[in-house]
Amino acid sequence: MRDLEEKLRILGAAARYDASCSSGGSHRAISGARRGSCRLPGICHSWSDDGRCVSLLKILLTNQCVYDCAYCANRSSREVPRESFTSDEVADLTVNFYRRNYVEGLFLSSSVKRSPDHTMEQLLLTVKKLREEYGFKGYIHVKAIPGSDHDLIREACRYADRISVNIELPTEKSLRLLAPQKSKEDILGPMGRIHSDITANREERRKFVNAPSYAPAGQTTQLIVGATPENDLQIISLAEDLYNKYRLKRIYYSAFIPVSPDPRLPQLASPPLLREHRLYQADWLLRYYGFSSRELLDDCQPNLDEDMDPKSSWALRNLHFFPVEINIADYETLLRVPGIGVKSARRIVHARKFHSLGFEDLQKIGVVLKRAKYFITCRGRYFHRSEMDGDLIREKIRCESPAGFRERSTTGQLSLFEHLSADEPHNKVPSSITGEL
Repeated sequence: MRDLEEKLRILGAAARYDASCSSGGSHRAISGARRGSCRLPGICHSWSDDGRCVSLLKILLTNQCVYDCAYCANRSSREVPRESFTSDEVADLTVNFYRRNYVEGLFLSSSVKRSPDHTMEQLLLTVKKLREEYGFKGYIHVKAIPGSDHDLIREACRYADRISVNIELPTEKSLRLLAPQKSKEDILGPMGRIHSDITANREERRKFVNAPSYAPAGQTTQLIVGATPENDLQIISLAEDLYNKYRLKRIYYSAFIPVSPDPRLPQLASPPLLREHRLYQADWLLRYYGFSSRELLDDCQPNLDEDMDPKSSWALRNLHFFPVEINIADYETLLRVPGIGVKSARRIVHARKFHSLGFEDLQKIGVVLKRAKYFITCRGRYFHRSEMDGDLIREKIRCESPAGFRERSTTGQLSLFEHLSADEPHNKVPSSITGEL
């Protein structure tokens, strides 16, 4: 029987394919009498709504699985070391890591051992033990197991801060091809019931102050990108539908990483990381900028432009919408301008109450003028007079884009610490953290 450290190494590594957390990529050498470590297996970094980087213990309860999903690193037919935590082991690890300030919470997922109900029971037992026996008040994110009894999921939601059901593949056809033991209803059914329960709980909490919380941080899901032939329009249309129907907190996109050969899977030279990045940008436009999927893409152009962010690409296809006069345009119109993000649009609306704005004011506010200057006027003047020629503007934007970004994006994981908010004037590269465009 393996010791706890070996279990942590195996089950921490097995959880790395879940995109709901991201590794910070830090590898500080440890020498002499030093406190703390950022290299312990299972510790990953995620981002809170206010931009803070938080550390989570991210592990699988078990990587023993009865399913044989073609894309999964833990599929039953793959030869890998198999291990399982007990609920006491997970609780002890979480609390001890928390006391040592290694982590601020727990991200707990699992392969399906024996059956969905058995696995969900073990997940529930673990989070219940953490809350009731150990008195743990930190953040807990738990994966709901598709196909398990909803009473088990509902009870887990009373102990977890966030719950997620991974949809994984964009269409039912792809699910039947690569994960025949799963079904669309097993995934969307729990997602819908969780949404109904969250809505009911929020109404209850408005009426009764002492009403218990129910997944207060909402629910999320994850989509694998590139394992199946669906185009970007299908993916973001699905995302739009999930946001509208189930009020998901967010959708995570995970570039497909081939982990074992299978004739049903595509042969990729490298994971489609740049495509993943563009989908995150498009997702941000859906959630915060008022765009619809059919505005960003259509049947004639079903895939996102790899050379340009989705908002700039939309603007070049809709030059009749421009130029926008900064001093009179409403907030929703400002959000459509490339280089103006949510924060800078709010600052513009607030600042122009006191005086009209010029281009120098926009730079101080945080507008990215290298993109915005082609689509706006200030006090009736252009930044520099030029024809609204889409091809010419496209070439200028591409020339002013950071050198090497595309090459870096297609050859390795995007670094969380390289990218600052694109809402700031000193930004040098497109943002993969905030989604500001």
